[in-house]
Amino acid sequence: MDAAGPTAVATTCPYCGVGCGVLATPQPDGAVTIAGDPIHPANAGRLCSKGAALGETVDLKTRLLVPRIEGRRATWDAALSRVARAFSAAIQDHGPESVAFYVSGQLLTEDYYVANKLMKGFIGTANIDTNSRLCMASSVAGHKRAFGADTVPGTYEDLESADLLILVGSNLAWCHPVLFQRVMAAKEARPELTIIAIDPRATATTDAADLHLPLRPKSDLPLFAGLLTHLSAAGLTADEYVRDHTTGAENALSAAKPWTADKVAAETALPVSLIRRFYNLVEKTARTVTVYSQGINQSDLGSDTVNAIINTHLLTGRIGVKGAGPFSVTGQPNAMGGREVGGLANMLACHMDLENAAHRAIVQRHWDSPTVADRPGLKAVDLFDAVDDGKIKALWVMATNPADSMPEAERVDRALSKIPFLAVSDVVASNDTLRHATVALPAAAWGEKDGTVTNSERVISRQRAFLPAPNRVRPDWAIMSDVARRMGYHGFNYGAVHEIFDEYAQLSEADNQGTRDFDIGGLAGLSAADYDGLMPARWPMPRTGRPTTRFFAGGNFFTPDRRGRFIPTPYQTPTRRTGEHRLTLNTGRIRDQWHTMTRTGLAPTLALHYGEPFAEIHPDDARNNAIAPADIVSVSNEHGTILVRALVTERQRKGSIFVPIHFTDQVSANARVDKLVPGVVDPVSGQPASKFAQVSIAPAGMALYGYMVRKGQPHQPLADYFAVATLPEGTSTEFASAVLPQNPTRFAERLLGQSSLAAMEDRGRQTWSFAAIKDGRLTGAVYLATSPVAVARTAIAAHLGQPADVRAILAGRPPADRPDPGAIVCACFQVGANTIKAAIEAGADSVDAVGSALSAGTNCGSCRAEIARLIKHCHTPSETTSVDTPIHAPAH
Repeated sequence: MDAAGPTAVATTCPYCGVGCGVLATPQPDGAVTIAGDPIHPANAGRLCSKGAALGETVDLKTRLLVPRIEGRRATWDAALSRVARAFSAAIQDHGPESVAFYVSGQLLTEDYYVANKLMKGFIGTANIDTNSRLCMASSVAGHKRAFGADTVPGTYEDLESADLLILVGSNLAWCHPVLFQRVMAAKEARPELTIIAIDPRATATTDAADLHLPLRPKSDLPLFAGLLTHLSAAGLTADEYVRDHTTGAENALSAAKPWTADKVAAETALPVSLIRRFYNLVEKTARTVTVYSQGINQSDLGSDTVNAIINTHLLTGRIGVKGAGPFSVTGQPNAMGGREVGGLANMLACHMDLENAAHRAIVQRHWDSPTVADRPGLKAVDLFDAVDDGKIKALWVMATNPADSMPEAERVDRALSKIPFLAVSDVVASNDTLRHATVALPAAAWGEKDGTVTNSERVISRQRAFLPAPNRVRPDWAIMSDVARRMGYHGFNYGAVHEIFDEYAQLSEADNQGTRDFDIGGLAGLSAADYDGLMPARWPMPRTGRPTTRFFAGGNFFTPDRRGRFIPTPYQTPTRRTGEHRLTLNTGRIRDQWHTMTRTGLAPTLALHYGEPFAEIHPDDARNNAIAPADIVSVSNEHGTILVRALVTERQRKGSIFVPIHFTDQVSANARVDKLVPGVVDPVSGQPASKFAQVSIAPAGMALYGYMVRKGQPHQPLADYFAVATLPEGTSTEFASAVLPQNPTRFAERLLGQSSLAAMEDRGRQTWSFAAIKDGRLTGAVYLATSPVAVARTAIAAHLGQPADVRAILAGRPPADRPDPGAIVCACFQVGANTIKAAIEAGADSVDAVGSALSAGTNCGSCRAEIARLIKHCHTPSETTSVDTPIHAPAH
């Protein structure tokens, strides 16, 4: 800090693959202020609600700060030696295939590089996979089949420059909010930009689209096969491009030929008129970009669907040019960096091929390693099957939580509990995987570690430390290097992170000469100071020659014959069960939370939008299963059962339900949705089909519903269902039980840990409310009812720790002088639905007018679609249009 005040540190956001630049400024009181970096090319100063709340997530309350062995504190020497001995013994007794690493897109590229080098080059097996297998593997497979390399051809600028933007399997507005706002700004500047959203659900993204195709789940492939047939019939084939730069068009067209518009309509359950409108728009628009994400990748048809999309761009030559091309958006901050260093079990570093002897020789020479694995290792689902079968004797999990995020999560959890040795490197003291760890290793967190990440448009950015790491906490690369040395391996004597980056950059150019897409030789040889000052830069960055912004406009693919490949994509109608398991489960993210909430769960401002696990259910499906709005429902199949809140909404497709992925045993009673996802994978990529489980739903039969706020640490009530969320002054908890307590007062006293509560009872309605007051301030409140509790949750939560109007608190409403803001819609400025409705009634008749009056929607913009729906609902209240309000506020 200088005399002018605290200094901002330029770093990168640790959430999605947009890769936004962040300015983090530590304050004298220990707080950190967060702002968007105005000169970062990804976001130009914008941040989403999650990024803006990063300052709320950097304290040490939930951190793992010292190593632990068998749950007890240990020294680093003891912990590292235990890991090294366990892996060495397993290798000696059972061979290299008996050990594995499971890593994460949360790692920095340098961490990833060391892990890949240690496992593939020195231990000698490719049993290292990553949670990116769960989100991006089918995209990788599709790229490699079509392009010969895992190359993203275009840039974010192409989305803004396109005349037609197709968003398929992507809720861009919520999952990549800053990129979505760039798109919406482009549309405002050029209204002729047409946006098509292809998604079974109505989402914030489909609301902003000019055309929504609510197709049947898992029918994207025939839709794009039909598009290929249509473009060919319409004479849109780029004959010279196809002739000179591609191969296999005839076979791909032959496989797609049966898919007429009528047949596509039958398979997708879309009106044929809507399909023809879509096809005609693509036909007439040369500058077309197709953006796809998890809705495409997380399927057992994922790789073929990726190639069906790419086929349409190869046929028309709409690739590698401004405003045209296929574009995969990655889910994690460094999913791309992990792919670059060979983090997947079937890849080598720097986009080299594991099964290519020449590539293995390049890597082995560079690493001076005893060997390089010559065949793919176990991919994520197979890896945990091997753990369950006892074939894996030692596993090291880094920066991820497979007990929650893997398919058949309950089985994975049991497998982790019985493996002979489990090391876990993490930043938190407790999660559902760590509870099984033999050795727990405290890793440096965002804000404490240095390295690089790569975003979805191939831009490498620095992630810089702006906080001192706690004494016993170490970066992942240093932890792994210490274990490698203890196992007797050379080549891991790194003194600083820039040395790893330099080794990696040199490997990228080794024997390359333009034969591989990934080349950052121009960044080799950076000094520590140069590395520290590295500005965002897009690869490739060769040492000589002109860098490439876009790939493949003039062909020059990375296949052996340098031609792009059309891939035939045959399709069989998937089996859709009837009877007991008759609904299709779709899983995914919500706007203000991230993965298993290790970080976002700490931020109070992010807890008030969707504060508990839920299932979106179409009204007809709810009616057919005797489910009322806000009921607690069981969602089950042969793999398990979860309990969630029912959100009955016409925005969900009939026959399908949606459940978010974020809720774990740390914050909820029984909501780990991946318990229900079968271990079915794409046969090419090994990516799980996380969006097509078959489930049944039913009322959970709750006799008691409750809502609680209390000061202090999270409290998990003894209830069949609960969900805990962080508040500025404590926590809020939703809960429900199958049994009504005999004495509600004593029940509330146990929940709040205090007797002599202020109380109010309505025997006729069977509701009870209780308030704990200390020194005139509210320290806790409990509301009980035999039906879902209807109280002003946002207002009650805001009262915690404040002077208490006891009568208003017991009534479940705010004092007269403090209007109830309603369920939070705008997380950035904490603006509630009731406040927005009041502004609309006062004359704010557009989203911008609401923004001018309340600031809502003027920061990250991810709430703008919800504001628009509130405006429509207020102007046409008789319509059945559903307005998404948070599940934890069913009364609104």
